[in-house]
Parts: sequence; structure tokens; C-alpha cells
Amino acid sequence: MRGRLDVALGDIRARGYEVVVGACMDGSGHVSAPAAERADELMSMLTDPAVKAIVPPWGGETAIDLIPLLDWDRLREAEPTWVVGFSDMSTLMTPLTLLTGTATLHGNNLMDTPYRVPDGLLSWLDIVAAPPGHRFTQTPPGRHRTVGFDDYVLHPDVREYTLDARGGWTRLGGDGDGDVVAEGRLIGGCVDVLCNLAGTPYLDVPAFARERSPEGLLVYVEVCESDAFTTCRQLHGMRLAGFFDGANAILVGRTGAADRPSLSQHEAVLDALGSLNVPIIADVECGHVPPYMPIVNGAYGRVVHTASRSELAQTLR
Repeated sequence: MRGRLDVALGDIRARGYEVVVGACMDGSGHVSAPAAERADELMSMLTDPAVKAIVPPWGGETAIDLIPLLDWDRLREAEPTWVVGFSDMSTLMTPLTLLTGTATLHGNNLMDTPYRVPDGLLSWLDIVAAPPGHRFTQTPPGRHRTVGFDDYVLHPDVREYTLDARGGWTRLGGDGDGDVVAEGRLIGGCVDVLCNLAGTPYLDVPAFARERSPEGLLVYVEVCESDAFTTCRQLHGMRLAGFFDGANAILVGRTGAADRPSLSQHEAVLDALGSLNVPIIADVECGHVPPYMPIVNGAYGRVVHTASRSELAQTLR
């Protein structure tokens, strides 16, 4: 898929940016290099003031092997650098925000960058270029993809999403129709990978809430491939570990992961999180189903969901 990579790099260069391609880019296995080499390269990029953003081609699979190899004290002292991506990248980005206070951007990966952004949404490139204090608002486009992925080998320059289904956000629990207006600092990521850090010092959301967000949190989660029973167990574990402590509302990404005959993905969320008695909004564009709504870990957010309006505003403060 080198052709797709070249297209994506070309789009970023066309915006006026200089692009440095890392040495750890071998595509022959599920990792691009041994853990120590990848950790060294990542540390070098994160602590180089000339590097303004780090964007992987894909979300990845096992970034958890890097966590104990990073120098977290150095990262706290380093000039902030944007880290962009989703899926397994949550394994790195969410701890980076929680432990250092540096904002990270849960949004498109590099290979997704060439797609035209649907009305109402933004590209990660729009957000990283925004000045401090900037407030931006995104709204669901009302369409999403149901099945399949584009073939980047045959079509490396594809730029239009196939959005073949209609659908907006869904209020879970309660009467299902009540208005939601909630604010708080945003934090979250991919359930499939973050559940493996629950209860460790790398995913201490309660400490983050106490120290950096007395106003409360807007917590967002999304499921990649876990079926409904697995999702239910993972969310129960994250709740018991305090991941949702301080949440004023919970946003749940749209997923193509499997329901089970006796339990849907929506029901799994309610089973695990309904006892928190906070608004839960599902089918948000922050998951593995295109299109993508970038969310900044650490930004101050305001979510509105009514019969006539749905939006997420974020302020980079």
C-alpha cells in the first residue's frame, strides 16, 4: 500500500508542511520494528521541538509494548507535540494526556487523511493548525458507512467515503428522547485496547479529573471489533477501575462490531454503564466506522443532543 502512503504524504506537503518519514516503517509484520527501536524513535520525535505532529499510517495492534519503555518524566518536561490517530493509538495517546497534560488528537490516521471531509466535520489537519484558545464545533453529517473498506492497492488515490446509510446520534437509557447538554474536559479512546491498561498507573482517570478537571469530564469510548459480550465485560472492568469517574456524560462511537442474539452493542453499554446515571449518547462519529469526528483529549468540550440539534464543541485551552 505504498501508493496510498505516498498520496497521503503528498496531501500534507501540499498544505506547506515538511514531512519526515520515520525509520520504523517496515510493513511486513504486525509491528514495524522491535519495541526498543520504536520506543527510541517515538521518544526522539516527541522531544524534538522541530517535530510538531506525529501521525501513524494505521492505528496498529500492540503499542502496549512501548508503554514501559517511554521516559515519562522527559515527556512531562518536553514541549508539547501533537500525536494523532485512533484505534490502538489510544494505548499511547490517552496515557500521554493523563500523565503529562499534553493534548492528543483522536482522529483520522495518515492513510485516511486524503478523504474529503463531510460537511459538519473537520480534518485533524484543521485542528492541529488552530491557535490556542480556539473553539471549534462539529456536527454529525447524518450518513455513515455500513460495510467494507476501500482497497488502497487498487485505488491508492480514493478520496470519497462510501457513506451508504443514514443515521445520527442515539440517546441510550432513560426515555431515550431527553435533551442532553453537558460540559467537561474530554478524555477517552478505544475500548478494545484501553481495557488492558485499566487499573494501572497509565490510565488513572480519577487522578486526572481531580488534578486537571474539577469541572468534570466528557468521556468518550469506541469499540473496534469486540462482540457485545466482550464489550460488556471490558466496559464493566473499566468502570470498576474508575475510568468513568467524574463523567458528566459519555459519548459512544458508532461500531460495526458484532451484536449477539441476546445482547446488542447498545445494550452492552447500558449493562455496564447505565448505573452511572449520566447521559449516554451512542453512534457518535469517533469510532472505526467512517466518517471520523476528531476529538482532542484534554480539550474542554460541550455536547448538545436534542431532537433538532446534535453537536460537539471543543476549546483548545
